[in-house]
Parts: sequence; structure tokens; C-alpha cells
Amino acid sequence: MDLKLTGKTALVTGSTAGIGFGIARRLLQEGACVIINGRTETRINSALDQLRQAIPDCTVHGCAADFADAAAVQHLLDDHDSIDILINNVGIFAPKPFAEITDEEWLHFFEVNVLSGVRLSRHYLPQMLKQNWGRIIFISSESGIQIPAEMVHYGTTKTAQLGVSRGLAQLTAGTNVTVNTVIPGSTRSEGSEKFISDLAQERGLSNEEVEREFFEKVRPTSLLERFATIDEVATFVTYLASPLAAANNGAALRVDGGTVPTIL
Repeated sequence: MDLKLTGKTALVTGSTAGIGFGIARRLLQEGACVIINGRTETRINSALDQLRQAIPDCTVHGCAADFADAAAVQHLLDDHDSIDILINNVGIFAPKPFAEITDEEWLHFFEVNVLSGVRLSRHYLPQMLKQNWGRIIFISSESGIQIPAEMVHYGTTKTAQLGVSRGLAQLTAGTNVTVNTVIPGSTRSEGSEKFISDLAQERGLSNEEVEREFFEKVRPTSLLERFATIDEVATFVTYLASPLAAANNGAALRVDGGTVPTIL
């Protein structure tokens, strides 16, 4: 299927690894020009090399920015003033008991996970409305619906993304601009691979046994009963970024393997 993305320019934040990298790769495969982002030039250069080797004729650029730093975000905007597609993927997470999460940590999580998308959308959305075409996609998480007790601050920022996205979508009524949120579930990435491997080693089990137990006890509502692949999530996001997804707007769309038992 031709997703008609040739000639479109996309910015994918937090895209030197994981879901963000997968989204950048799929957009490039569909002919889009992609700007990837990471916190260091080293990580960006490594990701650029991987993408150019995998897709030799692609057009991909890199821009370093730490989204906890408003000045760094402004520098990114100065370098890339206009785009067609914005994927707000950057995010941080860390388990911590609720009573031990400081005000500073709460603010840091909101700075990176929520205000990053707010700042970029504030710049790009008016341009998209003026040209009467654009896509803004927030990458949230099942944790934004089922707040994990061990990461209340993380889950709350993912809930906030749902509100920001829906509010921005209201501003696009009657235009060819859409704003949506994608809600991935447990996804196989470097982080989840390490989590499974470390736990398997600690308990003297195989990786397969630990993964099976994870879905039996920790994610028992999963209908997929396995980790989604990065490409499964990225393919859905790429479709949503395309002109073919014009009727999807203001939605929270799940790629969670059926984990969330509620209807959004």
C-alpha cells in the first residue's frame, strides 16, 4: 500500500532507539524525509548510520536536543522551522515509590513527557493549519490509562498527553490537520529485553519462561499474550501520519494487544 508520504517532512522526537527509531525507519521506507532526535550527537550519528545502511536512498537528518531544556527545544525549532508531521515520542520513565517522588522529579517528568509536545505543537500547529495539512501524533502508553503503582508520576504524564492531544484536535475542526494519540502496550525493545534477561538470570529461568509469567501475572488482560514488536507499533503510527488516515482525528488509538479492557 502506498501511504502517499513521499515529499512529506516528519520530526520524530526521541528516535535514536526503540519505538521512535522504528517510526523513523517506517516513515523513511514510505518516502518521507525524517528528522531524528536524541540527546547526544553520538547517539544521533549511530542512528543515522543504521538508517542510511538500511534504506540507502533515504533523506534523513539529525538534531540533538534535551527536552528538559527549553533553550535546546528552541534551537531545534530554529533549525527546523517547518514540518508536515510531528511525532511527539520522547519520554522518560523510572519506577519509584510514590512517597519518595520529589516535586523536582514530578516537574522533570512533566517537562520532558508533556511540555516537549506542548512546545513543539505550539510552534508547528499554526503552520499546519495555515497550509491546511499536517499530522501531530502523541505516543502515550497503556500506563496513562492503567496508572502503575510503581510509576505514578510517569503514568500521570501519559494521561496528560491524552488531554493535550484531544484539546489540540479541537482546533483543527474543518481542516486537513489531525491530532491523535497512540497508546502502545508492552513492546519488545532494548529496555524490555534487558528487563526480561535480568529477571531470567536472577531467577534461573529462561527468557521465554519469564515472558510467559509476565503476561500471566503482570499483564493478564493482554489478548496478544506477548510483547508487541516495535515494527507493529511503528507501522500503525506511520499509517496514522499518512493522508489515508484523514478520518482519524482527536482519537486515543490503542496498539496494546488488548491489554486495556476499557473502550476509549
